[in-house]
Amino acid sequence: METYLTSVIKRFEYYKALAEQTIGQVNDEGLFWQYNEESNSIAMIVQHLAGNMLSRWTDFLTSDGEKDWRNRDAEFERVITTRAELLEQWNKGWDSLFNALNSIGDDDWERDIYIRNERHSVVDAINRQLSHYPYHVGQIVFIGKMIAGANWHSLSIPKGKSGSFNSEKFKKQ
Repeated sequence: METYLTSVIKRFEYYKALAEQTIGQVNDEGLFWQYNEESNSIAMIVQHLAGNMLSRWTDFLTSDGEKDWRNRDAEFERVITTRAELLEQWNKGWDSLFNALNSIGDDDWERDIYIRNERHSVVDAINRQLSHYPYHVGQIVFIGKMIAGANWHSLSIPKGKSGSFNSEKFKKQ
């Protein structure tokens, strides 16, 4: 399970970095931009992710992942008003996640985890979040690209550059 946990942490770190690189390319006003009233801003998505992470990963092994103190509906309202608040919430959520993952011991893998009173294995509870967070990170990246427009710097292989990228990769032994 150590190999699995190492892989999971690496994936979570990757998606965290993608979102952070996007947030870094968006001006303060852009963090709160909404396409329309029914759409979420980057700030709202960050609020939701942070709220979800704090709820799911606080006492991960011992209490239901949907905490009584969580107000999910408020995560989709304009609560955060500054970049500093956004980053503070973002980091609280991720710290909760990484602390919980790093606390899993060999004997914990056989435990049952509950999310909204639904039983999960530890692996399934982790995989549930590993599929949820990239979904929202993709939204953050998409919105960020719309806001940055021509100033966008690709987070992966830029358009039209696959051949040169692959050529460089395959030069290495």
